[in-house]
Amino acid sequence: MAMRLSHPLRPSSLPKFQFRPKSLSTCKFSIQNRISNSDNSRKLVMEVKEKLEKDQHSLPVGRNGRDDEDMILWFLKDRKFSVEDAVAKLTKAIKWRQEFGVSELHEESVRIVAETGKAYVHDFLDVNDRPVLIVVASKHFPAMQDPIEDEKLCVFLIEKVLSKLPAGKEQILGIIDLRGFGTENADLKFLTFLVISTN
Repeated sequence: MAMRLSHPLRPSSLPKFQFRPKSLSTCKFSIQNRISNSDNSRKLVMEVKEKLEKDQHSLPVGRNGRDDEDMILWFLKDRKFSVEDAVAKLTKAIKWRQEFGVSELHEESVRIVAETGKAYVHDFLDVNDRPVLIVVASKHFPAMQDPIEDEKLCVFLIEKVLSKLPAGKEQILGIIDLRGFGTENADLKFLTFLVISTN
């Protein structure tokens, strides 16, 4: 790549500056798999399950409960296969789900706020086979809408998009459309809820 450093009004007697990128260097790295096979992960799932049954027996069972092996495995991966950390985070998540009433949310319970079009689950997966959640920020008016209903819609749609995950996939795609976004759409309280509820 050649770059000329002379201004059009100056004499062009200055030499041309040649820029040549250094040759590409290679970087070697390794990834350490903390779980070498499915038997080890199965043992850890069972260990978490037993700990939850012993220490948190009042937590619900079944889908999204203390014995949901898929959810336990997800939390183990999230906590880098630390049983103690997974148990702590899973316990907190299950209790939050109970308090919020996640299992009681359904299409009709969020219908009115969903009709605003502020957020929805796309009908199709993206090119990487991920379900897609779309948020249209310019349709969110916190001064005119009930924040509790917004939170319910958020949780309902996250649950819905997660239910569309194909087998073996663990990621969703969230698209936040900021076209037309203004100060009347900004909502720090809702952002706080979103950060707290997804951690």
